[in-house]
Amino acid sequence: MKEREKEGMSVMEKAIRAQGLSKRFGEVLALASLDLEVEAGEVLGYLGPNGAGKTTTIRLLLGMLQPTSGRAEIFGLDAQHAAEAAHRRLAYVGGETSLWPSLTGEETLHLLGRVQGRVDVAYRDELIERFALDPSKKVRSYSKGNRQKLGLIAGLMSRADLLMLDEPTSGLDPLMEREFRRCVLKAKAAGQTVFLSSHILSEVEALCDRVAILRSGRLVEIGTLAEMRHLSALAIEATFTSTPPDLSRVPGVSDIEIEGNRVRLRVQGSVEPLLDRLTAARVTQLLSREPSLEELFLARYGAEPARREQEVISGGH
Repeated sequence: MKEREKEGMSVMEKAIRAQGLSKRFGEVLALASLDLEVEAGEVLGYLGPNGAGKTTTIRLLLGMLQPTSGRAEIFGLDAQHAAEAAHRRLAYVGGETSLWPSLTGEETLHLLGRVQGRVDVAYRDELIERFALDPSKKVRSYSKGNRQKLGLIAGLMSRADLLMLDEPTSGLDPLMEREFRRCVLKAKAAGQTVFLSSHILSEVEALCDRVAILRSGRLVEIGTLAEMRHLSALAIEATFTSTPPDLSRVPGVSDIEIEGNRVRLRVQGSVEPLLDRLTAARVTQLLSREPSLEELFLARYGAEPARREQEVISGGH
């Protein structure tokens, strides 16, 4: 972290700041007045269904798209007008990696390292081993998973102050996903900032300090998992000595399921009225479980169909 402070990255500096950031494609508003700040050294999960505006956000932050209104900064640098300087502080890994088919993996990493401007060679070699990549093969012979590994290694080996990751584990098997998580935790421990856009909820839950949820181009929730528990009810399972009591009128209780002398339900808000009722009914066993990130996400979105995000993407839409 000392090296980063020498480079001018103070503890209070914002890695990402978006103010009223919007993007319209014809009649489609892909991103609407995004206000977002990401602290230096933070791991932020950026969630939303396909078409929510996640990739549009990242492309605006990278300066690849011109905003319709608003502005974005990377470490205080304007993402549009100082893109070259901003890119020296970051590394980007997308879910679809387009590389030079005639180059070997080793040649590709060398070239990308030259473009990035800095490479931790020892860490690069460690990453090649971690991700079980054969760098002597040509890119055209790589599977999608191996091309994704190559992109991840290229991004991580830079030790950039900011890692911008858009569906980075696409195509990876579970073992390689685990290695990726270890690498993100290592980056966080080194003081790097990580902006992680992902649809793998367990991945976000395991890695992120805060989670931001995007819905139809609008930021609808942001906070720690603890702060967002209000989006979903607490799951309760209670076992009684005899037939369970009627709990349907207890404030906050819903989704009651009775099976013999056992009842399963969900409770939102204060649990005290429920506990009072359970105690009076001589409960013998009580289990409770906080909602997972997936449950929080479903509580926010329900079965709402995804709105197609209309943006220009290399190789298609």
